Amino acid sequence: MKNMYYAGLVFLGGCCYGILSTFVKIAYANGFSSAAVTGAQYLFGTVMLWLVLQFTKKEKLSVKEAVKLLSSGIPFGLTGIFYYQALQSLSASLAIVFLFQFVWIGSVIEWLVYRRVPDKTKLISIAVLLLGSLLAADIFSSSSTFTLSGLMWGIMAAVSFATFLFLSSAVGSYLPPVQKSALLATGASALVSICYPPVFILEGTTFFSLAPYGLLLGLFGVVLPPLLYSIGMPHVGPSLGTILTSSELPVAILMSSVVLSEPVPPVKWTGVILILIGISLNSLKDSKKTGMLKKTEYQ
Repeated sequence: MKNMYYAGLVFLGGCCYGILSTFVKIAYANGFSSAAVTGAQYLFGTVMLWLVLQFTKKEKLSVKEAVKLLSSGIPFGLTGIFYYQALQSLSASLAIVFLFQFVWIGSVIEWLVYRRVPDKTKLISIAVLLLGSLLAADIFSSSSTFTLSGLMWGIMAAVSFATFLFLSSAVGSYLPPVQKSALLATGASALVSICYPPVFILEGTTFFSLAPYGLLLGLFGVVLPPLLYSIGMPHVGPSLGTILTSSELPVAILMSSVVLSEPVPPVKWTGVILILIGISLNSLKDSKKTGMLKKTEYQ
C-alpha cells in the first residue's frame, strides 16, 4: 500500500508536466508572448519554492555544492525556453511528442559520458520509440502541422531536459527535496531572466493579467513535479519511475484534445502507445538488471 502511495506521487508528477502545454497555448491565445509566459513561470515557481523552504528542513552546503546545483538548473531553464518556443509553431499534442525524445537522448548522454554502449534491448526500445514518434507526429498526413522550426525547438528542448535529468541526479542527493528544488529552480530562473528580462513586473496591468498563468505554470511546472519526484522516486526506483513519469505524454495529448479541441486521429494514439511501450521495454530491462545485481550481492 505504501509503495502504491509513492508510485502515485511519481505518476502525479508526470501529470503535472502534462497540463503545461495546454495552458501555455491558452496564454498565447490571450496575447502573451513566449518570453512573458516563460519568465512568469520560472519567477513565480522559484518564489513559491523559497517561501515553502522557510518552513521545511534545510541542510548546510558549501559554496561549491551550491554553484553545482545552480548550474544544474540551467538546462531546466533552457527546456522551458525551447519548449515554449516550439509551442508557438506546433500543436500541444505534437510538441510533447518531440519533447519526449529525451528518453533516447538520455541513453546517448550516458553512452558519451560513461561509455555505456546500448545493448540489444535498449536499441529495440529506442527503435520502437522513434517509430511511435513518427506516427504520433502524424508527419505522413497531409493535414499535419509539422514544421521544421518546431522540430528544431522541440528536439532542443528534449536535449536540454535529458541533460537536466542527468545533472540533477548527480548532485545534491543528500539535500531535502524542497531545498534542492529551490536551488535548481533559482539557476533556471536566473538564466530565463537573462534571456527574457522580466519587464512585465514593472507593467502593472500586464503583471496582474499574467499572474494567474505564472502561478499556475509555476506550481505545476516548477514546484510540484520536482518535489513529487524527490519524494517518490527513491521508493519506486528509476525504472518504474520512468514508466510512471511517462503519464505526461497521454495527459498532454488528452488535455490538448479536450480543452484546445486539437484533432488527435487514431494514428497519433497508436504512436503514443508505441512510445509508452518503448519506454517500458527500456525501463523493465534496467529493472531486471538491477534485480540481478542485488541478488548477486546477497549470494
